[in-house]
Amino acid sequence: MTFTEEKQNKELPERSFKTVLYRRWWLWLMALCILAIGIGFFMVRSGKTQLSTGKQTPNPPPRNIPVVAFAATKGEIGVYLNGLGSVTPLYTVTVRSRIDGQLMKVNFREGQIVKSGDLLAEIDPRPYEVQLTQAEGQMIRDQALLTNARLDLQRYQTLVSQDLIPKQQLDTQEYLVHQYEGAVKTDQGQIDNAKLQLIYSKITAPVSGRVGLRLVDPGNIIHATDQNGMLVITQLQPISVVFSIPEDDLPTVLKKLKTGERLTVEVYDREQQQKLAIGLLLTVDNQIDPTTGTVRLKAIFPNKDNELFPNQFVNARLQYEVKHEAIIVPAAAIQRGPQGTFVYVVKDDQTVSVRPVTVGVTQGGDVTIAKGLLQGELVVIDGAERLREGTRVDLKGRNGGATSRPS
Repeated sequence: MTFTEEKQNKELPERSFKTVLYRRWWLWLMALCILAIGIGFFMVRSGKTQLSTGKQTPNPPPRNIPVVAFAATKGEIGVYLNGLGSVTPLYTVTVRSRIDGQLMKVNFREGQIVKSGDLLAEIDPRPYEVQLTQAEGQMIRDQALLTNARLDLQRYQTLVSQDLIPKQQLDTQEYLVHQYEGAVKTDQGQIDNAKLQLIYSKITAPVSGRVGLRLVDPGNIIHATDQNGMLVITQLQPISVVFSIPEDDLPTVLKKLKTGERLTVEVYDREQQQKLAIGLLLTVDNQIDPTTGTVRLKAIFPNKDNELFPNQFVNARLQYEVKHEAIIVPAAAIQRGPQGTFVYVVKDDQTVSVRPVTVGVTQGGDVTIAKGLLQGELVVIDGAERLREGTRVDLKGRNGGATSRPS
């Protein structure tokens, strides 16, 4: 036996073993396929049997959706006109000197609140005291000349009556008396002027208000023609706010003013978060701005606590009407859809119903319902995005407690 034949004889058992394994693997694969087909056939038959007999497994009931509800209330709500405005002082005065001279003393502090008539500064009065003395001396001289001229006039009248002097001399004396009388009046004017300059040397506050920054320091020579002045006084109490409203709203405001009604104005800060003051409407401007289509209004405020400051930007709200016995709900309850505005009303069986409503006045976070809702009905204000007609709900309060239905 050759080597090749011997090798072939050894490989025969190995090939036979592999062939057996290969055939068994196919048998197992075919068995698994038959088992899978049988299971599938059984499940299909079982499903058809359930469908034919109507014995389906019931679906679990849907869970209630938690919502926050609010009971519609009845009350009063204001109707407002909003406008942008700025705080404007009633008086802003630049205090200037009315005479020339050296500024000797300053009697105010920057930022101080002064009253009308308070002494603010003093200018050197000595030059005007000298002028007063000169004018008084000139007057004494002219008064003496006038007295002498009047005595001469009396003598001339007696002499003319006796035909001792000509009439012309008497006339000349009369005109001389008038001349001295005029000189005395001129002297009196000089005296009054010198006294007035002395009064002007003491600078007083023309109005009550807050003093700004000092513009001139003591020791400087100031003049009546100086443009900048010495200081600025701004009145803070009372103070006004000038704001604008659309021209379409002007007839409503004018109608209220003609009846003598006092309209309230509220002012808020720039972010409209903090109420600064409450005042009254004072007047309406006499023309409409054609570029913006708005008209300016002026309101006055006591400003006792200095809440308002000149040139401060504010948001003004003019209340021109009050709605009484109005149905009020939070603005969050109002939903909008293709058919208009509506709310979700919670019924006694803890389901919601879609209720079309007519929205009235919107004020802050509240709105009035003109039609479609009654007092005491619960409306959903949180969680409405998951609701549909007939959805069951669980009422939860804002703080986690249940919201009770009003009686």
